[in-house]
Amino acid sequence: MSKTNPKFAIVLCGCGNFDGSEIHETTLGLLAIDEQGGQYDCYAPNAEQGRTINFYTKQVIAVKGEAQNRNQLEEGARIARGNIKPLSSLNVVDYDAIIFPGGQGAINNWCDYASQGINCKVMPEVVSAMEQAYKAQKWVGAMCIAPVVVAKVLGKYGIHVTIGNDKQVAAQIAQMGAVHEERTATQACIDKEHRIATTPCYMLAKSIKEIYAGNTALIKGIIENL
Repeated sequence: MSKTNPKFAIVLCGCGNFDGSEIHETTLGLLAIDEQGGQYDCYAPNAEQGRTINFYTKQVIAVKGEAQNRNQLEEGARIARGNIKPLSSLNVVDYDAIIFPGGQGAINNWCDYASQGINCKVMPEVVSAMEQAYKAQKWVGAMCIAPVVVAKVLGKYGIHVTIGNDKQVAAQIAQMGAVHEERTATQACIDKEHRIATTPCYMLAKSIKEIYAGNTALIKGIIENL
């Protein structure tokens, strides 16, 4: 059953696919929410990124602890046009769903999956947000590689997610306790039992219109089941 004016919390981890939140995925997710009559607020951890990348040269210019490294909240504010809050202030009961866009920041900033794989550790603030949302029966959505983080935190509940069709990542998701379902770039995996919605985005997408289609499927899937 659809809900009028659903509210979404969007959690960012920086700005840009190489070291933060993927901009296309985030922006088209916001557009999909707006088109479906929803509202949104943006949040991000007030914490360092795992690394900062020069997007032109693709070179690492700073890592955690170095002065040149950037802050997830400050960088996320670029996408949110300054209208963003620290993740520590998020009250999940104020929202119908909490959404985690993809990008390398998901596996370098929220956690260290990029270097540690299934043995990764997730930021306590991110763990808390996901756990509280799940226990409050709110929807948790994730795009691209971000479902790996959701699987690490909530896989113990037997949730279903998708990152597309990457067999290696799918196998690791299974090791975390979650069930992986294959989807195309324009589809979403809607786990109604556990209130988890995921879509592959740039794990598979070849064009920005496929990102838009997948994110629309994700947002519609959530709203139709509120």
